[in-house]
Amino acid sequence: MVLIYLQAIGCVVFVVSSFALGIWLKRHPSKKTAEITTRIMHFIMIITWVIPIGTGLTILTEYDELLGMPPLPFSMISLVTGAVVMLVGVVFFVISIVVLLDRGEGLLAFELTKKLAAKDIYKRTRNPMSLGFYLICIGLSLLGGSTFFILWSLIVLIPVHVFFLKYFEERELEIRFGDSYREYRRKVPFLIPSFRKSSETELTDKNGDE
Repeated sequence: MVLIYLQAIGCVVFVVSSFALGIWLKRHPSKKTAEITTRIMHFIMIITWVIPIGTGLTILTEYDELLGMPPLPFSMISLVTGAVVMLVGVVFFVISIVVLLDRGEGLLAFELTKKLAAKDIYKRTRNPMSLGFYLICIGLSLLGGSTFFILWSLIVLIPVHVFFLKYFEERELEIRFGDSYREYRRKVPFLIPSFRKSSETELTDKNGDE
């Protein structure tokens, strides 16, 4: 139960931090402020959100027992669906990291991107890494047969992270990359990948990423 409480508290802190730092960015829209607040926000995310969730993924089968909830039907369909969904999520996640390293010259929360990554998988969706993470959570929930965690993912974790992306991250990217990001945001969908012809979403950012 302690871990569930920690996850709940972490989500609240994560939302409040996203909101507060988002307001700060709005009032002080400079590249230096964006870089500083982004590093702070990523640190908060790791401590309050990533670590509790990652720990929780190791005890999926215990959640339902602790809360007295019936587990998901443990059938071959759930196993196969969970495996496929998780595999797709891992593919999205890994490819996103590779593209960020290559095109954006950055790495997750550890190194801010120097260029706008608007090529490869990022031509299809602006947040492929987040999509991959969401699919991994759902896939693991199905594999573990956890009713609690799949509901928690769909009702709490994913909406909380989407709020962070929309209210904080998009704002700081717009400040750091300016018109190139605004054009990118206009042409590429937020989350669900688009498979239109690449010429329709081919983008050239102003940082020299040709």
